[in-house]
Amino acid sequence: MIPLRQTWPEEFARRYREKGYWRGETFSAFLRKRAAERPDAIAIVDRDRRWTYAELLARAEAAAAGYLKAGLKPGDRVVVQLANIAEFFSAVFGLFRARMIPLYSLPAHRITEIAHFARKSEAAGYIIAERHDGFDYREQARKLQAEVPAVKHVIVVAGDAAEFTPLATERQEDVALPQDASPSDVAFIQISGGSTGLSKLIPRTHDDYLYSCWASNEICNVTAESVFLVALPAAHNFPMSSPGHIGALYAGARVVLSPSPNPDTAFALIERERVTITGLVPPLALLWLQAAPNRTADISSLEVLLVGGAKFTQEVARRVRPTLGCTLQQVFGMAEGLVNYTRLDDPEEIIVSTQGRPISTDDEVLVVDDLGQPVPEGEPGYLLARGPYTIRGYHNDESANARSFTEDGFYRTGDIVRRMPGGYLEVQGRAGDHINRAGEKISAEEIEDHLLAHPSVFDVAIVSIPDEYLGERSCAFIIPNGEKPKGAALKAWMRTRGIAEFKVPDQIVFVEAFATTAAGKVSRKELRARLRAEFLEQQS
Repeated sequence: MIPLRQTWPEEFARRYREKGYWRGETFSAFLRKRAAERPDAIAIVDRDRRWTYAELLARAEAAAAGYLKAGLKPGDRVVVQLANIAEFFSAVFGLFRARMIPLYSLPAHRITEIAHFARKSEAAGYIIAERHDGFDYREQARKLQAEVPAVKHVIVVAGDAAEFTPLATERQEDVALPQDASPSDVAFIQISGGSTGLSKLIPRTHDDYLYSCWASNEICNVTAESVFLVALPAAHNFPMSSPGHIGALYAGARVVLSPSPNPDTAFALIERERVTITGLVPPLALLWLQAAPNRTADISSLEVLLVGGAKFTQEVARRVRPTLGCTLQQVFGMAEGLVNYTRLDDPEEIIVSTQGRPISTDDEVLVVDDLGQPVPEGEPGYLLARGPYTIRGYHNDESANARSFTEDGFYRTGDIVRRMPGGYLEVQGRAGDHINRAGEKISAEEIEDHLLAHPSVFDVAIVSIPDEYLGERSCAFIIPNGEKPKGAALKAWMRTRGIAEFKVPDQIVFVEAFATTAAGKVSRKELRARLRAEFLEQQS
């Protein structure tokens, strides 16, 4: 098995410890501490269920013992695919307690992505619920075990487990739990938006990730009295740590799970639970703004709305305070590390026009040109970053590491930004071939590869098109092979490929040919840029 680690050069690690960024804590240790301090305080609200901190700890320890009894071992990697249910927390904190490594996947992922995660991480387990939104995850588990036999253990946390193992909810006293991991150990694996195919794996340590959470709490004013609504999928980095449900639990606050981010559901929960803070991607923020004038629910408890995951336009950002009655806090970050926030006491113009400044004074940010030279303040350039919670490498991916990290440890984020006075960043867009669709980063090449497998597709180029609602939408320019297929039929065929729904092209345009150079060649990047420009010119 390939070792799973994330390391910083010793001089940097020493500095981060001496400055108090890395506190030497683990996820298991902080939950035990909160359960001791606030045993009867409500930690998790899931519909009509309410778990106290003491109950969450007890359920996590029961899950940990159950994993060990089932045959999983400390150090095993386990793919977790759960929606916003309370068992997400008992399952994951159970993995931490058993010194196992969760790999967070999203409810929308299908067998193509899940099998990739399992292979790449060398996973031994898969944690699911029976169903979500009508999809049977047990059938997907069967496909996964057929494709990746190393995944020997499937744990079902809710519903009928069928032939698989149900999540343990009672502590099995005959099973000894291991000591906590080292704070410098990898705590879990997140996924990146793949720039040239399926997602890369991001190992995060206890030290670095918990720093980003408690530092975010200070910036976002999250305390034990806060109530955080998880409106986005709980496994996303944004609702996990910015400040997210991990930040809320670290503070001893209450975490409220919304089964859907739609305004009717979320507004009712805000009223019932007196929610004080939540986070949304721009399309959902726009939906809330549209729905708010006609709402019947009282959402006056909401103090802060975080918006991140994609660029939030100034025109819409200006509507947040007058329409929702709360402070907007813009967030710009990535699962690889660097997170920027506008501050709660910033002038309104800064809040609506920028995507914030970094968490830490030790976040080193470079904005450079094509030759890697710094650009003047206010000029657009490529964003590079390193710091106490920005990773130094992906897991098991030498080629991606060579592309994505400089020799001196800076992460090439793939974003084009302008650095403004005070260190604030204004996001201009993506440098590569990602499509940032409502916060979901899609690889153009991955979708092209799928479409090229269709017998009626001769060639294809996937292009990002600006979209007022989604931020960007995907458009497939297709040269047909023989008779032109119907766009709807191609989309339906894509859904049979076992990929997440958000990867199916939003729009399909048929063309006769792609323009090439005199040598008969053109880079895919240049082709996509040309097609995008031509399409936008036709629409104007």
